[in-house]
Amino acid sequence: MNQVKILLADDHLLVAEAFKSLLMPLYDVVGTVCDGMALLDAADTLRPDVIVIDIGMPQLNGIDATRQIKHILPRTKIIIATMNEDSTLVGEAFRAGASGYLLKHSASRELMLAIQEVLKGASYLSPRITGGAVASLLRGPDLESGKSKELTSRQRQVIQLLAEGRSMKEIADILTISLRTVAAHKYRVMDFLEIKTNAELYRYAVKHQIISA
Repeated sequence: MNQVKILLADDHLLVAEAFKSLLMPLYDVVGTVCDGMALLDAADTLRPDVIVIDIGMPQLNGIDATRQIKHILPRTKIIIATMNEDSTLVGEAFRAGASGYLLKHSASRELMLAIQEVLKGASYLSPRITGGAVASLLRGPDLESGKSKELTSRQRQVIQLLAEGRSMKEIADILTISLRTVAAHKYRVMDFLEIKTNAELYRYAVKHQIISA
C-alpha cells in the first residue's frame, strides 16, 4: 500500500520543519512551501492526498489557496493549521473546502488525529473552537462582507499583493500577467468596493482577513 502523500505550507520554517519531523515516520511528506503561489504550483505538480496549510501566507492566503486547490484537486484533503481562533474564519475555511481546522499550539497533539479523520472522509475541528465555529457555519457567510464574496480569485490575489506593499510591476511578474491587467484589476476592485486610497485597501484586506495585520 502506498504511503499517504502530505504537502506542508507555512511561511514559518520552524513550524514546517516541526510538522515534517512529526509526520515523516508515518507519511510521505512530499514537500514544504512558504507562500501561497508556490503552494498552488506544488499542489498541482505533487498531487498530495493531504495538504496542511497556514492561513497567513504571503502572496496568497490559505483560505483563497484552499478554494483554488479544491477546484483543481477536489479529492485532496486540506487541513488548516493556524494561530487564529476567529470562529468566522473557521466558517470561511470550511466553506472554502477545508476538511480540518486546528490551532498550532495544539497541533503536535491533534495533527495526527486530524489527518486520520480527514482521510476517512470526516471533518476535524479543534475542541477549543468548536462552539463558535459551529455557530458560524450554521449562520452562513457574513452578510456585511457580501461584496467581498463577489470578488474573483484573481481580484483577491491582487488585493492581497497590493496590501502586502507590492508594486504593480511586482504583481504582474508574480501573477504572470501584464501591468495593464494588474492596473485594471486594481481600479475595478477599488471602484467596486468604493475604496479611494491604498491605505483603505490595506484596511479592507485586514478586515476581511485577506491578509494578517
